[in-house]
Amino acid sequence: MKQKIDAIKEEVKKVMVGQENLIDAMLIGLISDGHILVEGVPGLAKTTAINALAKALGLDFKRVQFTPDLLPSDIVGTEMYDQKEGTFKVKRGPAFTNLLLADEINRAPAKVQSALLEVMQEKQITIAEDTFKLEAPFLVLATQNPVEQEGAYQLPEAQLDRFMLKVNVDYNSFDEEIEIVNRVANRNFGVIEKVADASDIIAMRDAVEAVHVDDAVTAYIVKLIYATREPEKYGVSGVAEYLEYGASPRASINLYKAAKAIAYIRGNDFVTPLDIADVLHGVLRHRIILNYKAEAANITADDIVTKILQAIKLP
Repeated sequence: MKQKIDAIKEEVKKVMVGQENLIDAMLIGLISDGHILVEGVPGLAKTTAINALAKALGLDFKRVQFTPDLLPSDIVGTEMYDQKEGTFKVKRGPAFTNLLLADEINRAPAKVQSALLEVMQEKQITIAEDTFKLEAPFLVLATQNPVEQEGAYQLPEAQLDRFMLKVNVDYNSFDEEIEIVNRVANRNFGVIEKVADASDIIAMRDAVEAVHVDDAVTAYIVKLIYATREPEKYGVSGVAEYLEYGASPRASINLYKAAKAIAYIRGNDFVTPLDIADVLHGVLRHRIILNYKAEAANITADDIVTKILQAIKLP
C-alpha cells in the first residue's frame, strides 16, 4: 500500500509544485476519515490539488464557491415538483460526491454552515423526509482567505472542531515559483492517471487502524491536549494568560488518528513522537481559543502549540 501512496503523490505532483504539507493533509484526511480546512491567499493551487487527487483516485469531485447569498439547498439539494408526473422529486446538490471543495467557506451564512455540519459529521444528507448516506470515501476540503475579511463570517467553533486538520498554505519558494512559471510557459503539466480507487482508500483505512500506538505514546498525546486546558499543571509557563479555552476531546481523537495516518503514509507500522509533532499544529491551531491579550501581544495559536510541544517531555 505504501507504493500506492507514493504513486498518488507522484500523480498530484504532475500539476502541483511544492505544497507537500497540503498533499499530506489531504491524504491524512482521506485515509483517516477526516476533513481539512485550508487557509491561504488565492492562487496557491488549492483547487488544483484536490482536483488532481480526485483524478488520481478516480473519485467524484465537486466544487462550491461559497457566497453570502448561498442557501443550504445549494449545497445538499432540494425537492422539486414535477408538474408532468404530479410528484416531488429530489434534486441532489454538489455534496453528493466523494471530494467536496468548499471554496471560501467563511463567506456563507449560518444556515449554510449548519447544513454542512450534518454532511461532515454524519456522512449523510437529509432532504425533506428522505435521508441519504454518502458513499465512502467522503472528504470536505474547505478553504479560507486570510486577507479579505469584508463580507466574511466567523466560522462557529462547533464547525471548526469538525475539521481534523487546519493547514496554512504559504507562497512557494523562489525556485518553486520559477518551476511553476516554466511549466506554464512550456505547457509542461503532466496528464494525471488513475493509480488507485475508492476500494484502495477503504483498504488503507483498515491498514491505518492496524498501526500500533504504544500506551506511553497515547498518554503523551493526551498530555499535549490537556496542556491546552491546564498549561501550568503540565509545566507550560507563560501561556495560560493568553488562553480562553483549550482543545476539546475531539482534538485527542484526531491527533491520535492523524499520527497513525502520517506514520502509515511514511511506511511505518507504529507511531513515534515525531509523527505526533508533525501533525500537532494542524490538529490544534483551529481548536485553541485565544483571548484579547493574545491578540494584543501578537501571539498565535501556533506559538502556543510550539511552547506546549517544547514543554511536554517525550515518552
